[in-house]
Amino acid sequence: MTDPVELPQIPAIVLVRPQMGENIGAAARAMWNFGLDRMRIVAPRDGWPNPAAVAMASGAGRLLDKAQLCDDLPVACADCDYVFATTARSRDLIKPVFSPEAAMTEAARRIASGQRVAVLFGPERAGLENEDIARANAIISVPVNPHFASLNLAQCVLLMGYEWMRAQGNVTAQQTQMAGTDWASGQEIEHLAAHYEERLETSGFFFPDHKVASMKLNLRNMWSRMPLTRADVQMLHGMMRQMVRWKERD
Repeated sequence: MTDPVELPQIPAIVLVRPQMGENIGAAARAMWNFGLDRMRIVAPRDGWPNPAAVAMASGAGRLLDKAQLCDDLPVACADCDYVFATTARSRDLIKPVFSPEAAMTEAARRIASGQRVAVLFGPERAGLENEDIARANAIISVPVNPHFASLNLAQCVLLMGYEWMRAQGNVTAQQTQMAGTDWASGQEIEHLAAHYEERLETSGFFFPDHKVASMKLNLRNMWSRMPLTRADVQMLHGMMRQMVRWKERD
């Protein structure tokens, strides 16, 4: 009994007739930035292996070592269940057209169901030919400046890699670097508010009498709106204590 063939959990990146070794190496770096390591190279213009690609790949050279060299596109896509073709130009072909985000979401869905997915990237000069795109199941159209639609090969690979990572849920939309501290607790904020209110009361800040209540209310509301860390609270306590000491020396 043979072991089952392990299905890849990432799409294959297929470079169709790439022209410059430097761009192949840069594409490898872009792939590895986002955890993609299945590269297929179809009929590279300058042959393979290519020293210029190795030099440009830097730390992603292992992708080039594992890259599958193919004589033509049918060979490169022979084991794939679904193939996307990237292009920035309109084509006279009836096919589904995905945005990069939607395409990688669809790729993730298909791969999760056990399918093999590939993404085609054309040569640097003019991109994929219609004959290449005709072999794909769908098109990925990148929304670029219509007056300058040309994307560098590695840039396009990088864009798809980023959208692939987003589709995996591995991109955090926003986060705050806490730099070794934590958010202040409600008790710490309350203590800070009380400290300031006490000192401001002593200094005669709350005036005239008929506005005292609203001034204290606004001050408390201000503290509650501010996203303070424990370090912020300690600094604000220190500022007030220093101002009081300076005043008492007068």
